[in-house]
Amino acid sequence: MTPLRIERLALIGLGLIGGSLSLALKSAGVVGEVVGYSRQLPTRLRAQELGLIDRAVDSVAAAVHGADVVFVATPVQAMAGVFADLAPELSPTALMTDGGSVKGAVVAAAKSALSAAQWAQFVPGHPIAGTEHSGPDAAFATLYHNQRVILTPLPENSPALVARAETMWHTAGAVVERMTVQHHDHVLAATSHLPHLAAFGMVNALARLEERYEVFRYAAGGFRDFTRIASSDPVMWRDICLANRGELLPMLDHYLAELTQLRAWIDAGDAPAIEQQFAEAKAVRDALYRPPAAR
Repeated sequence: MTPLRIERLALIGLGLIGGSLSLALKSAGVVGEVVGYSRQLPTRLRAQELGLIDRAVDSVAAAVHGADVVFVATPVQAMAGVFADLAPELSPTALMTDGGSVKGAVVAAAKSALSAAQWAQFVPGHPIAGTEHSGPDAAFATLYHNQRVILTPLPENSPALVARAETMWHTAGAVVERMTVQHHDHVLAATSHLPHLAAFGMVNALARLEERYEVFRYAAGGFRDFTRIASSDPVMWRDICLANRGELLPMLDHYLAELTQLRAWIDAGDAPAIEQQFAEAKAVRDALYRPPAAR
């Protein structure tokens, strides 16, 4: 693996994802200067105060100027505007990548905003790591340690550029895998996007009960664990739902069919069917998350 050196990293978006990458690369000693931009001035100032960035600027173009790596870590729906703003200042030798949870919509936005040469500089990516917290204060240097990052390289990307993106994420501590854009969006609709919808829906369903205060008062650990991700950034997840609705809607219909069938068994008092359903789910879950010592 070729040693990584980034003279200037441009960070567009200064929250958990972008800030944690910056801290990881700073900790590894591979980056010279980190220049950051966020729409909100207090966010820029806080990111600089926390050491996520070395210099705050007031535009995307100013952040990208002179950068040899550009990382776009904004909500998905904002990326089209970011690509348009950065295009005039993007160095012809820079690596540009992103942290968007949906790849099809991001790739389409980049293709429409960038020149053919700049398009070839864009290596789409998705770090599958995070917490329910957001903003500069949520960032920490070890977020990506032993976490998967999926790259979805484009046919126009040079092998050297893709290798540079992989090396950057390896340096941050991540395990890097590759997928096609389409396969990524299909898989993530099931494993990430659908669970977030379920958590948001569960909290809202209970919050709208007349006895909601008593319900939440006696909520146990299972409710807390299941609904933790409902504390995630609403803007980010709104964008993900809309950007990946072509893959998400069939997954949602599939899940609703499972719930409808379970309701029918409960209504009919069909104990064997209910138990079998739960036993199958337990077996799958136990196999997926068996403690390391038992593997």
